[in-house]
Amino acid sequence: MNTAEYERMYKLEDTYWWFVARRALVEAEIFKYYQNRTDLTILDLGCGTGSMSAHLSKRGHVISADYSPHALKFCASRGERGLVRSDAMQLPIASESVDMVVTMDVLEHLEYDEKALCEIHRILRPGGHVFATVPAYPSLWGEHDVALMHYRRYLIPQLRSRVESSGLNVVRITHCMAMLYPLMALQRKLSARKPYNNPPRAAMPNLPPVINTLLIFLLRFENALTKHINWWFGSTILCIATKH
Repeated sequence: MNTAEYERMYKLEDTYWWFVARRALVEAEIFKYYQNRTDLTILDLGCGTGSMSAHLSKRGHVISADYSPHALKFCASRGERGLVRSDAMQLPIASESVDMVVTMDVLEHLEYDEKALCEIHRILRPGGHVFATVPAYPSLWGEHDVALMHYRRYLIPQLRSRVESSGLNVVRITHCMAMLYPLMALQRKLSARKPYNNPPRAAMPNLPPVINTLLIFLLRFENALTKHINWWFGSTILCIATKH
């Protein structure tokens, strides 16, 4: 991503509805497998500006890895210490040394996502889990993806195949961000008719605080349902896999 998008992320990541809801969803899934454990070694792969790393730190030692020095500077400003500048396709981490990998909206940034998944498999300890989110539906491709320097958006069969080809075993895969999907799809279709901004900008419009709060509550309700059901539509895909 370009520097301006990292700056926007840093300002919004702790309060903007989309970041808050996605983080809460992943944390709820982590709790299913690890309860209240605080002794884990965790890789936050593609840590961005570090908000998720800060939340994961209560569970043990967090390695915050990102290829961008801009991202790591923002992480450092949050007080994160375990910072590693790294290519996700060639991690400087010992084999079978990590209990958990969290990689939120990262694989789509990688030209060779299969290599990153193989590296995740290599560094995970047997019984370890990876929690990954990616954007769904190639049909939603637009300025947002260009601004964030994506290579692709995914379909569930495609993501499942790539995860399993790495040697990992998928234990759950589902769409999420489902309740707002119709509005998001409409926004993407309408914006596709317009020329891109120069430079392109990610679709994170400023919202009145009351609307932002309402969206957070709506997606908290969705997250509660997601604990029990798999969604067959939604703008994001959540995949949980393990290493036997």
